[in-house]
Amino acid sequence: MIEYFRKSGFIFSMAALALSGCAGVDNQSGDESTLTGVAMVQKVCSMCHGMTGESVSPLFPKLAGQQKEYLVSQLTDFKGHARSDPSGVQHMWGFTRLTSTQINELADYFSSQQPMHAAAGKTAPNARGEMIFRSGLPEQGVTQCSACHGAGGEGNGQFPRLAGQHANYVVRQLKVFKLTDERPRGAVMKGVTHDLSEADMVAVASYVESLGNSR
Repeated sequence: MIEYFRKSGFIFSMAALALSGCAGVDNQSGDESTLTGVAMVQKVCSMCHGMTGESVSPLFPKLAGQQKEYLVSQLTDFKGHARSDPSGVQHMWGFTRLTSTQINELADYFSSQQPMHAAAGKTAPNARGEMIFRSGLPEQGVTQCSACHGAGGEGNGQFPRLAGQHANYVVRQLKVFKLTDERPRGAVMKGVTHDLSEADMVAVASYVESLGNSR
């Protein structure tokens, strides 16, 4: 699946769109600080994440039904350049002029949308991924994901909703947590992912993707 999207021309067209839209916000002639959160969604956010936060491309995370507190913290980190993972730098570092009101309104808007859908065509959940999500890997010091993200992957405050999220996106973020310090607020995840193999990352990501609401 990952290889398919790497080769797809769709990815390149979406990346180009992101560079001209998301990352270019700080260079636009208008004063974005006067826009409401909904206007920001219509003018900018929807280009990458979709109007309701149900993004099509795994380059961009789904935001629909995401935890408001988590969204506020991530937008604040992008504004202050505290989150420096490559994808965040490429697509989100232009948002330095977001106001606290806009951040709150954007978080309100996306958190109030119908929660993320499971990937189309998903059948049985990944058994290995479900085991890791629900029980962890105690012998490897890997805590169960459900302890923080909820039994159904719904998230809780600063812990994001995972149910229905793009599996490819989840894998990329798990690698960021394991291999870098580019997401300071996710420091707790460094210990969780330290001994998690890439195969197990893929398994648990596939499982949480299948937890989203059916279409």
